[in-house]
Amino acid sequence: MNAAGRLALYGAGLVVAFGAAFAVAGAVIPDDAAASWAQDSNMNSHGTSHSGHEQATETILNGVSVSQNGYELSPVQAPATVGEAGELSFQILDAAGDPVTEYATAHDKDLHLIVVRTDGVEFRHVHPELDTSTGTWSTPWSWDAAGTYRVYADFTPAADGAEGLTLTRGVEVAGDFAPVEAEVQTVDEVDGFTVSITGDLAAGTQSDLTVTVERDGEPVTTLEPYLAAYGHLVALREGDLAYLHVHAEGDAPEDGVTAGPEIEFAAHAPTADRYLLYFDFQVGGQVHTAEFVLDTVPSDGAQTDDSHSGH
Repeated sequence: MNAAGRLALYGAGLVVAFGAAFAVAGAVIPDDAAASWAQDSNMNSHGTSHSGHEQATETILNGVSVSQNGYELSPVQAPATVGEAGELSFQILDAAGDPVTEYATAHDKDLHLIVVRTDGVEFRHVHPELDTSTGTWSTPWSWDAAGTYRVYADFTPAADGAEGLTLTRGVEVAGDFAPVEAEVQTVDEVDGFTVSITGDLAAGTQSDLTVTVERDGEPVTTLEPYLAAYGHLVALREGDLAYLHVHAEGDAPEDGVTAGPEIEFAAHAPTADRYLLYFDFQVGGQVHTAEFVLDTVPSDGAQTDDSHSGH
């Protein structure tokens, strides 16, 4: 691995999500359901997990409610059916109910929008535009598949001392819903690239993961800076709700300096379970997303038969 590759994704977030899956019901998931997600996720963040394993640490989870620290995610407007062209839009409201129009930049953007169906498929990470006259964020949108989706707004208000927040709502897309069950996968073929992940994801402790990018059997050393890093990794617990950032160590990449083929992450999964991972990387100005599925292992590295409930 070259020196640039070891810059290890300054500012890249590892997003780990937890909680229980929920059924497709209602046009928009109500606020009381989101409050229940928050309660359930915090209950599951310590003590004994639903798979029977003792949790090693207590973790306060983020991204499990529509409001936090005086800020609220408005109801999400989006097309109602598969294939319908339109916009996805929303506002961030302050404690007075007024739209927020000023944000602090994080990972090169003022706001990150992550959308994923509750079974972990149909993942998207995009960056909507802000209308400062109304405080409305919007992006062109259409749905490729029916089902219930989680919409996350990840942002930092411009107010003094404000911390980064992740607020969430759910949206249902009408149509026949065919849930997908994830299987363990450590190699993905995407747009002509072969992307692999190595390392054990241990529950309750820090884990070192390495993502390697190849094309036609050759290492790719032309990974470009993307969101102030050489890639961005998102991990969701299967049937998830919550969202936690763990930032990798390393220096910020310099403009015009490429890296690869290896990118290293320090990950922390507080619960023993199955995780769906999404790696965004950029080559030649084009962003690609590779998908992986990992089961956690005990901190001693030995896999157990009941590391994931229901499997």
